[in-house]
Amino acid sequence: MSTIAVTRVTHSCHLIEIGGRTFLTDPWFSTRPGYYQGEPIAIGIGELPDLDAVLISHDHYDHCDLETFATYRDHGVPFVVAETVVDHARRTGFDNVTGLQPWQEIEIGGVTITAAPAKHGVHEITFVLRAGDDAVYFAGDTLLIPELAEIPERLGHISVALLPTNGLHVRPAHNMQVVMNADEAAELTAVLAPELAMPHHYAFTKGWLGDRLITSSDRDPRHYLDAARKLAPDTTVRIVEPGIRVEL
Repeated sequence: MSTIAVTRVTHSCHLIEIGGRTFLTDPWFSTRPGYYQGEPIAIGIGELPDLDAVLISHDHYDHCDLETFATYRDHGVPFVVAETVVDHARRTGFDNVTGLQPWQEIEIGGVTITAAPAKHGVHEITFVLRAGDDAVYFAGDTLLIPELAEIPERLGHISVALLPTNGLHVRPAHNMQVVMNADEAAELTAVLAPELAMPHHYAFTKGWLGDRLITSSDRDPRHYLDAARKLAPDTTVRIVEPGIRVEL
């Protein structure tokens, strides 16, 4: 039986099963003006399984919806987060919180969780979860930066990579790019050489007006699929709808 499974909840929110444990990444279970998933929220908070930990890459609402997630039944669940998220998590009633800097790690239930570097509009980390020979890399919504090439050197083989692909730009900030695009995600796929890669963070929309005035992005994950086929032909890429559980 597979020891790794990933279920997309929505956006960058996933359930990751590895080493017999279950982890939730970047919870986002509500909407507000200008922040829409652009796809279903496949699993409600009350429908979540018992979690071994919650991983949060940074403090943007669409990755750190803790006011909504505060309705989760177990406020003792461990949180492993970027250090800028620690106070936010505690304010919303979660006391078992560990903040990590890049390359720091913690073990939960036999699974080693290592923070990896990231670059975004705010402080961010990404995560590698490892149990034995199995490893999942969760990239949040980072840009492609040279430090990410150190992941296989420092942490070994990656089995599954979950990567953002929409190349989000912020128009009022001189059209600054804040998320890797499809081609850059394919470059990272070639570096990590996972057996399986899944795109995320592509359906997000700020609504018809916000998409015209505030952000621009590529909402078609097939562009990543095409680029990865060229740059990382040995990796299987799956575009997965919310609610679908994929086993490796």
